[in-house]
Amino acid sequence: MQPIGAAAGIGAAWALFEAQWVELREVETRVDRLPAELDGFTILHLSDFHLGTVSLNARTLERAVAWSEEEEVDLVALTGDLLSRRRGEAHLTDALRRLRSRYGVYSVLGNHDVNEARSVLGRGLLEDSSVNIDIRGKRVQIAGAGPAEDWKLRNLERLADPGADLRILLFHFPDVTQWLQPASYDLILAGHLHGGQICVPTPRGKLRLEHLRARHWEGVHRTPAGTLHVSRGLGTSFVPFRFLARPEATKLTLRSKCPSGCIQ
Repeated sequence: MQPIGAAAGIGAAWALFEAQWVELREVETRVDRLPAELDGFTILHLSDFHLGTVSLNARTLERAVAWSEEEEVDLVALTGDLLSRRRGEAHLTDALRRLRSRYGVYSVLGNHDVNEARSVLGRGLLEDSSVNIDIRGKRVQIAGAGPAEDWKLRNLERLADPGADLRILLFHFPDVTQWLQPASYDLILAGHLHGGQICVPTPRGKLRLEHLRARHWEGVHRTPAGTLHVSRGLGTSFVPFRFLARPEATKLTLRSKCPSGCIQ
């Protein structure tokens, strides 16, 4: 039993370490219909802080925010599950104060957000609403919706502005792409899945123990609804561990054409 206990202890220590080992990613991706004037447009995508829970999630958020202070980005997008308990309000308030971009910080709520998140997020919170911003002579729409139980029936494409030169949707659940009409948005940003949070390696790939079934676990995907980016998020839920699913902060660079190293 002693070797088993030692192995379990080592595994738990690693999983606790990995939960704080933030991957700071820079990703270039091609977006259909992106005007040449917006080539190189940058978005800092952060998700799933789960602040206020019994965890080390405030540490991972601090590392992501500190990195963001060194990077210049056009937009910051936060895709839900940001404040899970009221006691995390101070950390979220501080992060929002320090996050900077040329054209603003926009957010949506997730299924674990408490009501107090609304007052902290303020005017940048999108709840079945959108904003249009003139950027380099082009109209960029940022739309967002909350995770109400009937979201599958809400026809979120109704928010899309057909006259916008770039349409971006923020939504907590990546499965939204299954319910949107084709080409509803040019870019869809989501989180929720934590990359599985705790994963077991198998000959067929990772067995992801949180949210056992998903079409798009993490990263960039081409879908009929639009280009999708799924963040693994920064925090943990239920247990303060990650295994083979590091927390991440991602700087996305949008491209009208795909240079070497870009994700098609």
